[in-house]
Amino acid sequence: MTKLSAPTVAALDESHRHSVGKIYHAGSSVIVHRSDDPAGYTVPPHSHRHIQLLCVFSGVVLLATGVGCWMIPPGHALLIPPHLEHSVEMMSDVSMRSVYLLPGDDALAERFLQVLAVTDLVRGLIIEAIRLHDARVEGRKPQLVLDLLAEEVTTLAPRPLGLPFPTDARLSALCRAFMEAPSAHLRLDAWADRLAMSRRTFTRFFLRETGLSFAAWRQQACLFACLPKLAAGAPVTQIAMLAGYDNVAAFTTMFTRRLGTPPRAYMRRSLAG
Repeated sequence: MTKLSAPTVAALDESHRHSVGKIYHAGSSVIVHRSDDPAGYTVPPHSHRHIQLLCVFSGVVLLATGVGCWMIPPGHALLIPPHLEHSVEMMSDVSMRSVYLLPGDDALAERFLQVLAVTDLVRGLIIEAIRLHDARVEGRKPQLVLDLLAEEVTTLAPRPLGLPFPTDARLSALCRAFMEAPSAHLRLDAWADRLAMSRRTFTRFFLRETGLSFAAWRQQACLFACLPKLAAGAPVTQIAMLAGYDNVAAFTTMFTRRLGTPPRAYMRRSLAG
């Protein structure tokens, strides 16, 4: 991961604080915001009084809260509830767009902390809303675009990209180390031994801490580790080997089962436009 200089981080932090302040005091019920951040930058923990739809147009981000982590690849968004403290880590150079909505929509509340697939219509409406704002266009069109955008947000389909992290410090350390060097062949017994637990005790402990079985978490973590590499253009063969898969076919099968499309087609679609 790229290490940024202290002055660069300080400037980015100040810019972010300024943006958060403007959004907080904005009077509109729908707000759009654009941000472009370099790899290695992490937006400090913060929260909003609005519902936030954090859309990733290019690059990959990892959003962390006290209840879990969510990776957002290109062409996707995370619906963040109001007043939830979160940080955003740039896994690569990132171009993001956010839609802020005032609370009160029960349909949105049911979708909080879901990674959503951004449709071409929603993407186009966000781009147009920002263009109209920057051009200071007056009249009915800007509000009509924002109203339609708010309506379309409720139709976005969820994608299985959440990765819960444990609160136990020892288990969390193992999980973070795994993200740095994922392997589809890691066995549950290896971690049970590291924590001096029996297989049965560790199985119950892991499920309690993450809400997932060890095998399900391992597969999802492998997927998480692969997405930034795919976004950076690394060959699928190389990514499959790094993730510990014996062959590309096995990796492609896992990827397709989780995301509904093969790796190459997935990234072509995500990066289109």
